[in-house]
Amino acid sequence: MAHDRVPLVRRAGGTTGSDDAAFADVLRTVVAALGDMPFGVLGGVASAAYGRPRWTKDIDVFCRADDARCVLDILERHEFDVELTNPTWIYKAWRHDVLVDVIFKVKSEVYFDNAMLERIRRVEFEGVEIPILAPEDIVVTKAIAGDEESPWHWYDALGIIAVNELDWDYLLERARKSPNRVISLLHYAISIDIPVSMSALRRLHESVMASWE
Repeated sequence: MAHDRVPLVRRAGGTTGSDDAAFADVLRTVVAALGDMPFGVLGGVASAAYGRPRWTKDIDVFCRADDARCVLDILERHEFDVELTNPTWIYKAWRHDVLVDVIFKVKSEVYFDNAMLERIRRVEFEGVEIPILAPEDIVVTKAIAGDEESPWHWYDALGIIAVNELDWDYLLERARKSPNRVISLLHYAISIDIPVSMSALRRLHESVMASWE
């Protein structure tokens, strides 16, 4: 289903990608501009930082819904072209042909919350220290986001599971928004010999089965 787009300001934006130097410069600017505001990076940048390197043309900033307009205003003051793309989940900003998605809701009504904030990790990426959502949060959001048009989300999640030591208790807590999606992802991981906590998978199954009664 297409989302309504409500332009605010968009003078020179684009989504065709950029060179590495421009991407790193924009990433550095975003992190510095937002300062102590609560947010975390997700998407392709987070996946690459956690060991699933792949090309990405954008920077995904996940913030609280109440802060999203403020984030956009800050970026505009730092010479980004900005757009109120969809007031229910995403705004956009551009600089030097690098797209910044300001996301404040992902599928299954997942919002940036205190639990995510408490587990933010500071990770160096392209020479920039950035706040990234915990790997468990990235795995769950990507399990939820995967669809026919964006199958890479599942492969990002599988790559993260394969090379990171996960807090399975926390992952199960986050999986409550869409347990069947997460179960499906974990079963697929097992089918291609990626190690998964069988205890965690069993508990997730029990939780889903309890909802059937």
